[in-house]
Amino acid sequence: MKAAEKRMSELTREINEHNYRYYSEGNPVIGDTEYDRLVKELKDLEEKFPLLRRPDSPTQRVGGQPIDGFVTVRHLRPMLSLDNGYSREEVCDFDQRVRKLLEVAQVEYTVELKIDGVALSLIYQSGRFLRAITRGDGIQGDDVTENVRTISAIPLQIDYTDPIEVRGEAYLSHDEFARINHQRESEGEPVFVNPRNATAGSLKQLDSKETARRKILFFAWAGFLTEDLKEHRLVLDFLRKHRFPVNPQSRVFKGIDAVMEYCNSWEEQRHTLPYDTDGMVIKVNHLAWQDVVGFTSKNPRWALAYKFPAEQATTRVKDIVVQVGRLGTITPIAELEPVFLSGSTVSRASLHNQDEIKRLGVKIGDRVFIEKAGEIIPQVIRVIAELRTGEETDFVMPENCPACASRLHQAEGEVAVRCLNIRCPAQVKERVLHFAGRDAMDIEGLGTEMVTALVDKGLISDFGDLYFLTYEKVIELDRMAKKSTENILAAIAKSKERDLVNFLFGLGIRHAGTRAAEILAENFFTLEELEQAPAEKLITLREIGPVLAESIVDFFQDAETRKVIGKLKIAGVNMVQKEKKASTRKQVFAGKSVVITGILEGMARSEAERLVKESGGRVSGSVSQKTDYLVVGKDPGSKLDKARGFGVKILTEEEFLEFVRGG
Repeated sequence: MKAAEKRMSELTREINEHNYRYYSEGNPVIGDTEYDRLVKELKDLEEKFPLLRRPDSPTQRVGGQPIDGFVTVRHLRPMLSLDNGYSREEVCDFDQRVRKLLEVAQVEYTVELKIDGVALSLIYQSGRFLRAITRGDGIQGDDVTENVRTISAIPLQIDYTDPIEVRGEAYLSHDEFARINHQRESEGEPVFVNPRNATAGSLKQLDSKETARRKILFFAWAGFLTEDLKEHRLVLDFLRKHRFPVNPQSRVFKGIDAVMEYCNSWEEQRHTLPYDTDGMVIKVNHLAWQDVVGFTSKNPRWALAYKFPAEQATTRVKDIVVQVGRLGTITPIAELEPVFLSGSTVSRASLHNQDEIKRLGVKIGDRVFIEKAGEIIPQVIRVIAELRTGEETDFVMPENCPACASRLHQAEGEVAVRCLNIRCPAQVKERVLHFAGRDAMDIEGLGTEMVTALVDKGLISDFGDLYFLTYEKVIELDRMAKKSTENILAAIAKSKERDLVNFLFGLGIRHAGTRAAEILAENFFTLEELEQAPAEKLITLREIGPVLAESIVDFFQDAETRKVIGKLKIAGVNMVQKEKKASTRKQVFAGKSVVITGILEGMARSEAERLVKESGGRVSGSVSQKTDYLVVGKDPGSKLDKARGFGVKILTEEEFLEFVRGG
C-alpha cells in the first residue's frame, strides 16, 4: 500500500505537470499516447486503492454524479463588472479622471485582452481548490465547483498554503465551439448562439460528465492573496508562477498614448486568435493607486474595458418564419433584407427560440443590428427601436406545425417547441438526409432535392422505404434519366454493407452523435444486443451519461422505430459490427494526431481520414498543441496559420499520399 501511495503521488504530480505544460504554457513534452498511459495507470491504482485517491488527482477531471441544482454563494468581495469605453476620447476621459484623483501627471497601466467568456471566482485553501463561483449579480453567484473541477487548465492543487482567490475567464476556442455545435446539430439539439453562451451553458450542466466532454479553457486575470505585492503585473506573474494560465498578451505602459497604440494594434490582429476577444482591459498597475481611485457602486474607477467596434450591419426583418428540425424542434428564422457582412451576403439569421425573440424584443419589420458570432454565424443582436414606424408586428409562434399541421408541444421546463408527429414530412426529409449522410450510410446522390421529391411524391415515409424503391418509381421523378436512376438505386444498395457504427449514427437517436455511435459499436456487436440493453448497463459505458442512456432506451422501445428497423432488416441492411481487419499499411501515423483542412482534389475527405486511421493515426477536427500533422488542401483557412504557430508538421495532399503509400 505504501508503494501504491508513493506511485499515485508521483503520477498525480507528473500528470498535473503535463497538464500545466499543455494548457498554460502550450509546450507539451510528451505525446497523447504516453499521457493516456500515465492517466490509465493512475486510474487503475485508484480503483484498486480508492482510499488513497488524492484531492488533486487529475482523474477528478472526468466529472462525477449529476447534481440536483446550483447553490447561490456570496462572494468574499464584490465581483463588479467593468465600465466600457468605445472610442479614444472615452479612454482619454478615463485617464484624465484617474490622474485627477491621483493628482499625478502620468499613470502606469496594464493592458490585457478582454476574453469573451464567463467570469469565475476560484477559492483555494491550504493549497487545494475549494470552490468556484460565477459572477452572478456581482454580490453572489452560482456554485459551479463540480463542473469547474473538470477544466484541465485550472489547477486543483497549488504550492501556496495561504487562502487565495483567483479570478478569471472561462472560455471556448473557436474550434471547440464549432465541434459542440456540429454535434448538437447532428443530435437534433438547438445550437449555441456564440462561444460565450456555449461556455455558460457548459458550466451550468447538472451532469459534470457532460461539462468534462467540452474543452473549456481558462485565463486568470486577478488574484487576492496575502503576499505584499505592489503591482497588478506582479500579481499576474505570481499566478503564472503558481501554474494558472495567464494570457501572454498583457503589457504595461506609461501614459494613455502608448495604451491606445497597443489597443489599436489588436483591432485587426484579434481575428487571428483561436478564441473570441471583444476588447482590451485597461487597469491602473499600482495596487495602492487602485485603492485611492476606488469604486463606484457598480464599477471599479481604476479599470476600463475598451471595446472594439464589432463588425456589424443594419438591415430590416422582412419576416420571421419557422423551420422544423430532424427531431421536430421548431426554430424561428429571421428573413432579412440582404446585407453584406464579414465577407458574405446575409439574408437569414436564426432567432433560436421564443425566449430569444422575447429577450431581443424583435418584431417583423424592425430595423436591427446583425453581426456574425465568432465571425461565422449571423445573429440579430439589437433592435433599433427608435426607427419603428408603428407598422411592425409581433411574431407569434404557430400553434400547429407548418409542415404537417399537427399541434405543437412545449414540455414543461423546456424552451424548445416541438412537433411530435413522427410522420411530419419536414422531419422525415431531415431524418432521411441525416441517414444518407457521409458519416452515416453515405448514399451518394441522395441530396436535399432528391429527398424532397421522394417524400412529396409519397414514395417514402421514412428511410426504411429507401430500400424498396424501384426503377419504375424513381425514373418517373422530374429530371431523372436512366443513368441517374440506376446510380441512385446502386448507391442505396451499396449502403446496405455499411458498418454498424455508421448505421447507429444514421438512425438519428436524440443526443447521440458520431462519438456516441463509436462507443456503442465498440461495446455491442449487433444491433439486437443494443436494442435489449437497459439504461443501467448503458450508463456504465464511458462517455454515456444518464440522459443519453434513457434516450437510447426510449428510441428502441418506440413503435415507429421498431417499424422502420423491421423494414431495414427485411431489406438486408447490415446491423453487425464488422470484424476489424489488421491494416496492411505501415503505421506511419502511429499514435499521432492528424488534422485535415481545405479542399482535397484527389480524394474525398472521408478517404483521407480512412488512410490516416489505417496508418495508425487519429483524426482530429481542430488544431492544437497536440496536433502532429496538418494535411492541407485548397483554401485551408485559419487552421494553417494555427498549425504554423504551434510548429505542426505541414503536409500537402501529394506529400500526404506519398507518406502513406511509402509506408
